[in-house]
Amino acid sequence: MTTSRVLYGSTIFLSAFLLFLVEPMAAKQLLPALGGSSAVWITCLVFFQTALLLGYLYAHWITQPSSSRWQNHLHLVLLVVAIAGLVAMMRFPLDLSHGSEHPVRSIFLTLTITIGLPFLLLGSTSPLLQVWLARRSQSTVQYRLFALSNFGSLLALAAYPTLIEPHLTLAFQRTLWSLGFGIYAVLCGILAWQTHSIPRSTPAPAAPTSTQTSGKRKWLWFLLPAGAAMQLCAITGHLSQNIAAIPLLWILPLTVYLLTFIIAFEKPALYRRWLIIRLLVVMLASLAYMVSKTGVSLPIGISILFFLIELFLACLFCHGEVYALRPDNPSEATLFYLLIAAGGAAGTFFIGIACPLIFSANYDVSLSFLGIAVLALAVTWQNGWPQRLLWFTGAAMLVTLTVMLHKAYTREALVEVRNFYGTLRVKQSYTPPQAHTVRTLQHGTIDHGTQWFAEGFRRTPTTYYAKDSGVGLALEHCCKGRARSVGIIGLGTGTLAAYGYAGDRFRFYEINPAVPPIAQNLFTYLHDSPAQISIAEGDARASLAREAPEGFDVLVVDAFSGDAIPLHLLTTQAMTIYRRHLAPEGILAFHVSNQYLDLVPEIAALAASTNMRARVVDTPVNELRGEYRATWVLVSNNTAFFDQPEVASMARPIPDAQKVRAWTDDYSSLLPIFQWHRQ
Repeated sequence: MTTSRVLYGSTIFLSAFLLFLVEPMAAKQLLPALGGSSAVWITCLVFFQTALLLGYLYAHWITQPSSSRWQNHLHLVLLVVAIAGLVAMMRFPLDLSHGSEHPVRSIFLTLTITIGLPFLLLGSTSPLLQVWLARRSQSTVQYRLFALSNFGSLLALAAYPTLIEPHLTLAFQRTLWSLGFGIYAVLCGILAWQTHSIPRSTPAPAAPTSTQTSGKRKWLWFLLPAGAAMQLCAITGHLSQNIAAIPLLWILPLTVYLLTFIIAFEKPALYRRWLIIRLLVVMLASLAYMVSKTGVSLPIGISILFFLIELFLACLFCHGEVYALRPDNPSEATLFYLLIAAGGAAGTFFIGIACPLIFSANYDVSLSFLGIAVLALAVTWQNGWPQRLLWFTGAAMLVTLTVMLHKAYTREALVEVRNFYGTLRVKQSYTPPQAHTVRTLQHGTIDHGTQWFAEGFRRTPTTYYAKDSGVGLALEHCCKGRARSVGIIGLGTGTLAAYGYAGDRFRFYEINPAVPPIAQNLFTYLHDSPAQISIAEGDARASLAREAPEGFDVLVVDAFSGDAIPLHLLTTQAMTIYRRHLAPEGILAFHVSNQYLDLVPEIAALAASTNMRARVVDTPVNELRGEYRATWVLVSNNTAFFDQPEVASMARPIPDAQKVRAWTDDYSSLLPIFQWHRQ
């Protein structure tokens, strides 16, 4: 039996490892169509939780004592079909060129077709094999195997960005993963065949006190994981959009989430309700105060640490309590896991899908805090009036916080819009005095353009687009004496239209459908420009791939002024598309201002891969004119342009261009260019 337990444990561990290894791989394949928005990952998380729910539902159905023996054969057939589907997807990849038009639907459809069945089978493994083992050994369900499953998930999560992504192409990753799934299928098939000989009518012996679980307890099996999942999505979104848009930052909250599962199910003695409750009260109060101060922020490192500690306490509370409520009767084990998965799916769906549709602003964190307070009230209700009063007061304060946030956002913003791509806010102020009126478009905490409305400044490019910036040099010195054709990936407020003259043609490409109405109605750069202006909605790369060559004198790639960059715009395949649309002496201008990534050598590597020259232009802050520190990389074969004194004095060679490998649609890694010294 020891050998059998090792086989069961190894299969569960491998299934969990493969499950969390395929998640970043599957999400990464969506980048060429949907870019690098954190919403892509959050929506993928909703899919993964939903697919996990279906996997647990399948495990619950297939392990019922009344089920027929042929259902074990069905499991074997599904394993074979899943392997055949993986082989077919390697030969016939999906076309995602129109994915940005309906992003949520595209994500769900693509993931269903590519990994749906394998993911379902992997997700069903832990509860399924726990029941099989209990029947085989005539014992109770081994809940510690659930902790082993989460340890495998945690290991895969750590290995992907550090060991796998930097060294292996996406195609090779898929091949290795498919081989791993084949090994898993063989192991699972062996166990399914062994279980086939065990009479289904012989349930594992229950404890003498085993009774049918009450409806209240079953509701908590669902609601507690839902609260933890809400916390995971809300904290992930808040950290990546409002604290620091650090690439791969989503790994930290997910790691904390999995760690609490491991502690709750493997080392339940470490969970002490009295201690966790008190610490959780302190952290919820502290972070609620921080969130309420919309114009104040702590240092990035401290803010991230505080939110991760709160997430750990909240998830440990939820998962520790749900483990304490586990069923004694083995026949209810799969229902227990099914309701855990249902809660996870419901929580992620509410934050990831429903909230952007219901609310025009982002209240995710305050709502997730409120959910935890209500759950704590329900769980501690039997502990007497002091606990009831504490958590009722906490819930009331969190309702008040949400109302306060709504009023603050309304007071500060002229307009606020939320959709799949995030929350856009236009803020108006009257400082500095020489600006008269200042309007700024923000996406999370990232400024996507500012306009000063005082006479003399109304048509002056501000923020990253000053006349001495890289893009300013390209537009001012590319085509002296003639009209220009300019393409711009990323609309923002339309600031670059300020460079337009009569006879010029400026074509903007914008993936977020909420941006053009804001640029056209709340800012005047587009309206005031004498140039011919057009806007192509949808993903820029997909639009350019469909269009006939435009002959751009300058093509500006400005879709990543934040840190969550769309990697598909920085590959050799993208460069091929850009060159097709450039005039013979055209210039590519890449905006690479970034707090955490050194994109300059990567752009230089892309330029070298296409036999073009690259120069970097850095410009400092100028508060008197509303100009930000900006870094641009200019790429061209136009020697005469680079030799002009105005350009030569500002543009410098890139000395460390050989330290990175040019990205492709099949290979990219942020780790080699991450600036670890930044906070």
